Amino acid sequence: MRYKWFVLPAVGIIVLVLGFMLFGGLGDNLIYYLTPSEAVDQQADFPDGERFRLGGLVTEGTVETTVEGVTFVVTDGDRSINVVHTGAPPQLFQENIGVVVEGAWAGNHFESDTLIINHDEEYRAPDDEGAYIPPSEN
Repeated sequence: MRYKWFVLPAVGIIVLVLGFMLFGGLGDNLIYYLTPSEAVDQQADFPDGERFRLGGLVTEGTVETTVEGVTFVVTDGDRSINVVHTGAPPQLFQENIGVVVEGAWAGNHFESDTLIINHDEEYRAPDDEGAYIPPSEN
């Protein structure tokens, strides 16, 4: 019986410490995913420098290569945001494709250092190339 008064509080403290270690620091590591409309509406909640993820479609005719990377406009159909991406974009990056960029507001545009593209798993050869014909084995 004497150990009961010691063991129960000790187990409770261990559970609290483990819970804090597992879930307590989680809030600092969350990165939010917003559409352009949500990002513009919530811009005050994400001051310059606070990171979040922005997702939408790359607007046709807005992709421009720069010395540091690429600039383009992301839209959700209602609102559009200018994106300045630092670094080389993925090879499949193009207009009219879904993207998720990670970064922060810098005034009235979004500065990104991570660019993830959305593509399907089906490969199609470019139209100007014919079907792949393997070399003959001799």
